[in-house]
Amino acid sequence: MHFPFTPNHVQLIAACYPPNAALLISGSEYRPNSQELSRLTYYASNRPGKINKLSGELERRVRTDCRKAQAGNLRARASLLISLAIFKALAMECRRDISLLSSSLLASVNATLSALRSDLEVAARAASVFTAWTTYTDGRLIGVDRYVTEEYMSCLQIFTHMGKIDSETTDHEVKHRTRLLGLTVVLGVVTSEALYHSASQFGPQISTIVPALIIPMLDVEVSILEHEAAAIKGQPLSPYLDGFRDKPALERRARSIHLHVDGDKGPSSSEVANTAIHALSILLGHSVAMQASVIMRAIFDCLDDIGGWEKVERCEWIATKAAEWTQYQYRYTIPSRLAEYLVEGQDAPHSIPRHRTLAAMLTTVFTSPTHLINLTMSDIMSSLIGVILRRIAIQADDPLIPLLVECIGSLGTHIYYTDQIQDLASELITRLVLVEANGLGTDKATNDRCRARALRCLLASLLGLIHAADKHDSGREDTTDDTRSRKAGTGSILSTPSTDIHIKPSRRTKVAPEIWQETLTLLCDADYSIRADYAEAVVSYLKYEVPKHGDHVDSDGVKRARPLAEGPARQANTLSSVLYGDSTTSFLHALHAHLYVLATSSVLGISEESPSSTPQRSENGDGANGGNREAPPESQDNSRRSTTVPPRSRKTSVMLQAIQSTSRSLSPSTSSEKSASLSDYANILAVLTAVQECTPVRGLLTGVPMLVALDKACSAETNTDSTYSQRVRVIKELLIRVWLSIGSIWRCTELIENAQKALESTNAVLRPPDFEECRPGAIRPPQQPISLSILDEKDTPDIHLNSEAMLNALASSVNIQEATGLDEQELLKRFKALWTPELILKDSMEMQTSYDSLRHDTISSLVKKAPTLMQIENMSLQSLTRSTRGGVGVTDLREALEGRSSLSNPNLSNRAPSLSTLEHTSTFAQGEPPLVRLTPVRSRPQQRSKLNSPSDVRDVLNKLGIGKQSGGNNLKPSFPFQKNESRPKHMLCNSTLLIGFLLSAVSLDFGRRGHLFHTVFLRY
Repeated sequence: MHFPFTPNHVQLIAACYPPNAALLISGSEYRPNSQELSRLTYYASNRPGKINKLSGELERRVRTDCRKAQAGNLRARASLLISLAIFKALAMECRRDISLLSSSLLASVNATLSALRSDLEVAARAASVFTAWTTYTDGRLIGVDRYVTEEYMSCLQIFTHMGKIDSETTDHEVKHRTRLLGLTVVLGVVTSEALYHSASQFGPQISTIVPALIIPMLDVEVSILEHEAAAIKGQPLSPYLDGFRDKPALERRARSIHLHVDGDKGPSSSEVANTAIHALSILLGHSVAMQASVIMRAIFDCLDDIGGWEKVERCEWIATKAAEWTQYQYRYTIPSRLAEYLVEGQDAPHSIPRHRTLAAMLTTVFTSPTHLINLTMSDIMSSLIGVILRRIAIQADDPLIPLLVECIGSLGTHIYYTDQIQDLASELITRLVLVEANGLGTDKATNDRCRARALRCLLASLLGLIHAADKHDSGREDTTDDTRSRKAGTGSILSTPSTDIHIKPSRRTKVAPEIWQETLTLLCDADYSIRADYAEAVVSYLKYEVPKHGDHVDSDGVKRARPLAEGPARQANTLSSVLYGDSTTSFLHALHAHLYVLATSSVLGISEESPSSTPQRSENGDGANGGNREAPPESQDNSRRSTTVPPRSRKTSVMLQAIQSTSRSLSPSTSSEKSASLSDYANILAVLTAVQECTPVRGLLTGVPMLVALDKACSAETNTDSTYSQRVRVIKELLIRVWLSIGSIWRCTELIENAQKALESTNAVLRPPDFEECRPGAIRPPQQPISLSILDEKDTPDIHLNSEAMLNALASSVNIQEATGLDEQELLKRFKALWTPELILKDSMEMQTSYDSLRHDTISSLVKKAPTLMQIENMSLQSLTRSTRGGVGVTDLREALEGRSSLSNPNLSNRAPSLSTLEHTSTFAQGEPPLVRLTPVRSRPQQRSKLNSPSDVRDVLNKLGIGKQSGGNNLKPSFPFQKNESRPKHMLCNSTLLIGFLLSAVSLDFGRRGHLFHTVFLRY
């Protein structure tokens, strides 16, 4: 009945409702009158100013009906359902003015859910209204209008609570329906501008939404999650949703949310998980880096609240899919946040499931096929190493540590530039050197144990990193032979060496020997478990990582250098590197020196007392092996070691002093626990065998002199001590087995016969260790050594080893002569050369330093290459080796040419001075305030020669020894410059070669500077 003074908008709304008597029989759909509803929506869409009045009247009706329906009034419940349907119709038709409807609509939905949350039919109708609003809103009111924001967050919290409901009293069908209803609303929110428009409100919304998405995933098996995730790609819509908002707001269709038909089979847990997976994938797919970080933090908080860290497999799956669903350029956020959250808990007294699950999630992300870009591998690895060392310092046997080691190894599966693995390995080795020299800074009672644990973990991480990179490298052929070759074990010495496996060129740079050489002191560490693990590591490095230029296998099974088919220049370069040394040769020299010390020294370990009777001082004032016998106990504490001297310098000094006492003869051992054990000699055998098998040419030239020196050390003096005789007996068997290995590799029959004859005269006690049992990157329990004391005196007969016959057999081998290009006399000269560990170690250090300079100095590279092409004596090369600080060199020539070109290029001649802070002291210097603002100052002008004309360039060339020479010039040419008709042709050729080298050194482009350069030279 219409009253005469009733406002028009109230009459339009009232006409949409059936009569009161027909409310209960209006059907299960509870729809408003369609004709009157059309009139109402037409009125609202054409008169936006009336929307506030219409929405206000509807809100009043909703609140009244909610209060009555909560008391059990069925008519009020029916009226409420119709009011919500009218709200949805207004939201869809007035989408352009949805902001005018937002306040009343959200308030009505909130009131309905607060009063009748358990009524799924009413909640579904409210969800349809709310989803219609999220479909068309632009989100501008969220965070701006406080009332709208509060009502929106209240509705969102109620729906997300429905999505994660887990009541034991509710049956599964009702629970799944409730969850599906809440997740359907969340699915509408994650594609709405209401979530993304306000940066300040994004975090609170995500904290509310994420638990509703994570909990349903944790309740199903991983196989179901995989199946539903795959189904989303082919069928992105849920069967309970119609339409998807992939269009602009005004062209979108609001989802129609309804409940399952009674009597049919209700939704299953997999269908609920499907909706949750769908929502989370959309959420991450729409997020940038900052938003992805917020989402990951919300996931971590949710797992903390519900105790979800115990479900490791599901957490790993979520982390992997999070990285996959995130946009390509923002995927790095996922592992970065995992690592950060792991670092936050590194100081906990005990590791908890959260820490272990985070490490497993991080490993899974790295080992997944998902590509990750912009990821700072070095920072992540530094963080993980820090966590490992911190956990070891707190609890050495923490179960989290093996997971972290595996996580570091998994970093090798993502290679984005060629030197990445080498850089990561270099950083790992640097930390390893620091821990070896300084320990972990704990008290003396626990430092040794923590130090050993830390070193073994870092070694396992290093091996895992390299092996993971090789496994990931697509250039390596995946064959059964390759799988076999990855095992870090040594086969029988008597077996025929197998042919090298064909490997395509790797896309990464191998770890350089000069980098690995820093770790060789671990061979002589005081702890046997470290020595054993490092022996395995160095064998693996020799087999799969060390450069093997020139060491190949021919079809007959003999390892020799490649024939001249590769080209004479390349063959000459290979032979030169093999005979005169390269980085691999330097590494092998240092390796043999350390093995010699391990085999002969009476006291092992750089932190032990000096083996010499008179304590010697190292560079940092410590004893020869890290301590002075007369020093007070606190001076020997590892936690008090001086950190002012670099660990590498300290290790080198200590190692050189330790070598001095073992360079001539076998030292009598005062304690079997401090010297090499029977297990150590087995490890030495494995390493020496790997050297000969993997680098046969270099291993032969570097290893045979060491074997001769070791044999002389055992025969230098006699000692009646039983321990001494046992060591001599084991070392001689070691030598025999290495000789036998060399003979088998080079097919030297005479050598094999002599070695087998010597081996038959003794009882074999050495057995190469089986390194195949340990998976790379895994930490095995610390090994216990087998002492020499288990040998009886009758098991130590006098072994006669004729080294002279061994050397003669080697030198007369045709295969060796072909591989090295040396005759028998030259080979004998090299094999019998003076060899001491001190001399060899110093030489290898000098070679390593020279490699560093050659790698960064173009002039040194020129000096290295010039004698190869200029066979005659040319003293003018001395001018290239002199320092250019006090004279003139190639740098001045480059500056002269650049200065000339800058005259015609104002961009080169007028350069703005750079800003520098080099004249300021460090802000971290002692005594300085921590926050001192650096005032930029102009850098000093560069000392450049003022050579801007061709005559100045000619003068520089004359000073370099090229051109006409003046009488007072200190740099004399190698030959006098004469007239063209009288100049020897070979000198002209050599001058041309030198000019070519200079052109290469100054990196000239044949433009303006090249023309000037040739003009000057043509005058001569």
